[in-house]
Amino acid sequence: MPPRQPAAATADGLIEGLYRMGEPIADTKAPEVPAANMWETHRFTNKMVNPTNRRKLKVIIVGTGLAGASAAATLGEAGYRVKSFCYQDSPRRAHSIAAQGGINAAKNYKEDGDSVYRLFYDTVKGGDYRSRESNVYRLAEVSANIIDQCVAQGVPFAREYGGLLDNRSFGGVQVSRTFYARGQTGQQLLIGAYQALERQVAAGSVETFTRHEMLELIVVDGRARGIIVRDMVTGEIETHLADAVVLCSGGYGNVFYLSTNAMGCNVTASWRAHRKGAYFANPCYTQIHPTCIPVSGENQSKLTLMSESLRNDGRIWVPKRREDCDKDPREIPEEDRDYYLERIYPSFGNLVPRDIASRQAKNVCDEGRGVGPKVGDFRRGVYLDFAEAIDRMGLDTVKEKYGNLFDMYARITGEDPYATPMRIYPAVHYTMGGLWVDYDLESSIPGLFVAGEANFSDHGANRLGASALMQGLADGYFVLPNTICDYLADGPFDDVTDRSEVADAAASVSDRITRLLSVNGERSVDSFHKELGHIMWEYCGMERSEQGLRKAVELIRSLREEFWRNVRVLGTNEELNQSLEKAGRVADFLELGELMCIDALHRRESCGGHFRAESQTEDGEALRDDENFAYVAAWGWGGENQPPVLHQEDLIFKAIELKQRSYK
Repeated sequence: MPPRQPAAATADGLIEGLYRMGEPIADTKAPEVPAANMWETHRFTNKMVNPTNRRKLKVIIVGTGLAGASAAATLGEAGYRVKSFCYQDSPRRAHSIAAQGGINAAKNYKEDGDSVYRLFYDTVKGGDYRSRESNVYRLAEVSANIIDQCVAQGVPFAREYGGLLDNRSFGGVQVSRTFYARGQTGQQLLIGAYQALERQVAAGSVETFTRHEMLELIVVDGRARGIIVRDMVTGEIETHLADAVVLCSGGYGNVFYLSTNAMGCNVTASWRAHRKGAYFANPCYTQIHPTCIPVSGENQSKLTLMSESLRNDGRIWVPKRREDCDKDPREIPEEDRDYYLERIYPSFGNLVPRDIASRQAKNVCDEGRGVGPKVGDFRRGVYLDFAEAIDRMGLDTVKEKYGNLFDMYARITGEDPYATPMRIYPAVHYTMGGLWVDYDLESSIPGLFVAGEANFSDHGANRLGASALMQGLADGYFVLPNTICDYLADGPFDDVTDRSEVADAAASVSDRITRLLSVNGERSVDSFHKELGHIMWEYCGMERSEQGLRKAVELIRSLREEFWRNVRVLGTNEELNQSLEKAGRVADFLELGELMCIDALHRRESCGGHFRAESQTEDGEALRDDENFAYVAAWGWGGENQPPVLHQEDLIFKAIELKQRSYK
């Protein structure tokens, strides 16, 4: 199929003055069989590596969250020689630890109609039909194995009175398939993966490098062959070579400055790979989570997530009248409350998908019915009320189910959520976009594999709650070990230690550090990051428009020019230097932010949480354009100060009917 051109190209090949069209792409790895047989067929037809040869093969894994730790542990157990890198002081500090609510799996313990196909269907529908069928079906298929693996590791999942594992519901589904460990699911799963990783460290098959940040990808003869890292304590620039590289470095939500991500989360590993030839897919697809503690002031640098599990029993509402917004919520009678999600979406109520819940919260606040203190000119908050749940289940039961989350809310806000409703508002939480991968999780650079949130493959335009942990562990424990072997079967590859590409990569890192330290301007790194975040949230956040996105591109370009002219990075390289660390990350965010806005501008449709003001139904819902935009937008690096190149992968639906979503 010839590549589509969303708008006419100018004489120099530019479209909308911002990008060029490239050749169409496709995933050629998935077998041409029904979805239910695809994974088993692929595993059987993949080339294998015998145990003796595995000891000769080296694999680098960047990141130690759920995807990275599980991949390193599994490949180490299989006998490969693995090097594991993280910028934290321990693999256990990876951001996966912050996940609260649960992990999905199609085990149908509740006998409420769940199945592999239903999880597959819910995930594709929840992503507004912008994810690849083959990858999503495999995710649903291996989900049940994850629970068995984690139980065997001792993960303390919640259990019912009879001892069976308990389940609860999450947004966008009508079954109970979410396994959980109170409000600490991510932490408990990461401890399980960390224990498996440390077992391989003790066995000698995995070597860990903490406080090491990847700053460049080494590509030799078109293959990924290693990375350049900086020892964050000493400043030493190190070269590490291998037969394959796996990026498990998480998402890029901190491009917005204010997000629920850990402050250190960044895009540098992925962006360095992108600049070396890895396609970046759907960068504008970011998730706005509806259940976050609202912004409390102008100087805030971090937002806190309240688990989506609270929407199982909490009811979301705002006053019907603006004049009631100043009142104590307990003084507002039922008839004067608008339980707007239950009113608009009676079938799903408070458990609609995250994108819908977020957009409706924004809508009622934009109407002037938001609650809580004003930040600027607006009240950005809605109530999450547990009064009815406490009456129905009793205070002790609510405390047993949600007590640690309530305690966290009370510590942060100084308010008692048992006595008065919580206040929540949407915030940036997760990124569905990421490096493009095929069915093997291999990027457009041979030998570079990408797992977990760092790739784009499973969630489309919106991620269902409790699916991030599922994807991370599925990729690390069950998918990557069964696909990377097909590539490694042709190894070990030639020694590249003395190749010029290796020295050039190390030199480029040193040159960039020297440049950052030598600007000696007047503005702090944080001030640039905060300004970028404001631009991204204002123009490429919950609602976008052509005019706003074009303005954002110009603002980001101007900000990036000022950054390299006026940033002030304190200290030197030969020491622990957090200012230098942040400067490199913000420099990459400035380039990514522009690409995100170009991607959002070219996609002239509303899908998932990506609401284009020009594309909506009569009642204000997102309006997809399947005729023109049912594809993955995979962007190639165009060169320094050159426009990006758009490659399109058509999304073909065979197991699911492509149709407009409805949760009413």
